[in-house]
Order: sequence, then structure tokens, then C-alpha cells
Amino acid sequence: MAQTTKNAIRKGFLDLLEQRPLDKISVVDIADHCGVNRNTFYYYYCDIYALVREVLETELDRVLNAPPLCTSWYQLMMRVTAFMRANRRAVYHLYQSSQRDLLEREYYQVVYGAVEDLVRRTAEDLPVAETDVQSIAALYTATLVGLLQSWLHYGMKHDEEQFVERVTRLTEGTLRHALERSCGVEKA
Repeated sequence: MAQTTKNAIRKGFLDLLEQRPLDKISVVDIADHCGVNRNTFYYYYCDIYALVREVLETELDRVLNAPPLCTSWYQLMMRVTAFMRANRRAVYHLYQSSQRDLLEREYYQVVYGAVEDLVRRTAEDLPVAETDVQSIAALYTATLVGLLQSWLHYGMKHDEEQFVERVTRLTEGTLRHALERSCGVEKA
């Protein structure tokens, strides 16, 4: 029962987020939309931003870690851009809110986790130092997040598949090369 109520609150919030900006959604709106009272909302979440954090974490994690796992930079970027396109209004309503920094922090953390997993899988046969794995994951995360924020900022106007294919073509092999360079296994 508790998980059902929590899921209903999350779904209700996402429904409202499709309709209006985050700054125009209140706890009362969410509770009314879900057919629960405010106290029920506060039983699960201390405020709307705790709900936003959980929704972002859950939804992005679901998209990024769905089978089959991403084995390339291209697959990772395509999943994120497809998610953003499919949830365009909700993403814009979050992006244009007064709490955009919250969105960016949560988004970065979830994307970092997926990128770090990709880096680790790519480095499985290499003796790469942990600090290098983390540094490379941070670099690729910042690149991915920066590209996606720019795409979002300019209205997601260009075709994401074409955009991702171009970026992938330009950066193909750089992840593996960085890992090889890290442990001195560079090919001549």
C-alpha cells in the first residue's frame, strides 16, 4: 500500500509537471490531484524538492540503466536525448523553474553514475587507477551534461539523432584511448 501511494504521488506530480511549471505546483495541488491529503504527501516527502529529486533520480536511472546496458557513448547520449524529447514539457518546466540548480545537480549525479559504469565496463581489461576512472567519468559527464544543457537551452531544435551521431563521430575512440593512456597501454 505504501509503495502504491508513493507511486501515485510521483505519477500525479509528473502529470502536473506536464501541465504547468514547477514554480506553479504546490503540495496541495499534488495531494488533490492524487486524492490524498497533505499529511500523506509529507509522510513520504519533506517538500516538493525532495519529490523532484526522487523523480529525477528514479526516471533517469530507469532510462540509463534499462537493459541492455549502454556499451557506448552514442547509446548513452541517445537514451538521454530520447528521454528529454519524450518528456519535453516536463523537462522544460523543470529547466525554467527557480530551482534549475537542483535539476542540474540531480541530473549530473545520475548521469555521472551511468557514465562511470560505462567507463568501468570499457576499462575492464585495463589496469586503470581508480582516480583516473573517476576523473575520466567526470570529464565525460561534464561534456554530456554540457551538450545536453546547450541543446535544451536552445529549444531542442536540432534533430537529436543527427546531433548525437555527429558528436559520436568526432569523439569515437577517445574514451578507450584515455583509459589506455591512463595505464600506459597506448598503441603506437
